[in-house]
Amino acid sequence: MTSLAPIMESFFLRRLIGQRRASQNTVASYRDAFRLLLQYAHEQTGKGPQNLELEDLNAVLIGGYLSWLENSRGSGIHTRNTRLSAIRSLFRYASFDYPEHAELIQRVLAIPDKRSDTAIVTFLTDDESNSLINAPDPSTWRGRRDQALLMTAVVTGMRVSELVDLTAKDAHLDAGAYLSCQGKGRKERITPLTKSACTQLKEWMAEQHSRDTDPLFPGPSGQKLTRDAVAKIVARHVKTASTTCPSLTTKTVTPHTLRHACAMRLLHAGIDIATIALWLGHENIRTTQIYLHADLDLKQRALDRTAPPSTTPGRYRPPDDLLAFLEGL
Repeated sequence: MTSLAPIMESFFLRRLIGQRRASQNTVASYRDAFRLLLQYAHEQTGKGPQNLELEDLNAVLIGGYLSWLENSRGSGIHTRNTRLSAIRSLFRYASFDYPEHAELIQRVLAIPDKRSDTAIVTFLTDDESNSLINAPDPSTWRGRRDQALLMTAVVTGMRVSELVDLTAKDAHLDAGAYLSCQGKGRKERITPLTKSACTQLKEWMAEQHSRDTDPLFPGPSGQKLTRDAVAKIVARHVKTASTTCPSLTTKTVTPHTLRHACAMRLLHAGIDIATIALWLGHENIRTTQIYLHADLDLKQRALDRTAPPSTTPGRYRPPDDLLAFLEGL
């Protein structure tokens, strides 16, 4: 019998942190996956986490755990596959030290990802972005912070984890203003700022009297904001902005939506997809191509350019009200 506890401890300390230098977010994601797995295994086997053996985590139990995530906890397919990826990493690590469990390990590694639908990304138009940025009350400290945060998110397209990790020293607001950050996969990158964003950040930092190591967008006690806090900030101001911009009520707006808004603004400005990938910190340009699918105007321009001879460019319009009614059915 092979105890699970030392394998998992070695996996986190030696493999993830020591060898791979995994980010805090990655470690937290793996931690949550195994915390839930141990909870499920305890319910199924009656054993406490410290008493579980590697043999207890067989393919049948893992399969049941993945179904439990979806059916009982309401997790989506993406979350299910992420949890499975963490489990595979643990079993691949164990395969080197415990070859006697090769059959069990191979059966777990053979569990496939579940295919999911790919939705078209939700993004904000320029009018919607401006309404959101102007929603906070600039007469309050929190309103000024939120306005600077939202402006930075829309202009730079940073991930929410990158935004909350920004410190005062990351803001370079002289000629050629830019923000520097460490993105996904520990990739360092710099993102230029518009004149209005630079001005707003200068005013905000002057008010804060920030030291280099202070968070650029702190909480009330000066602490770094959490990702959940940023999500609440966005939700609160979307509700306010929707009173003057009703189209916001038709969209589910999250902090990541602001990243999409930045990408679509660059695409509409004629920036090539490779430059947008560098701007957003995408490792693979194929990730950036999701914005091509979301851009109906780009598709319309392509349609206009490929109109056959002797036809009028543009989309089909029904000639009268009756046909329009029938086409809308």
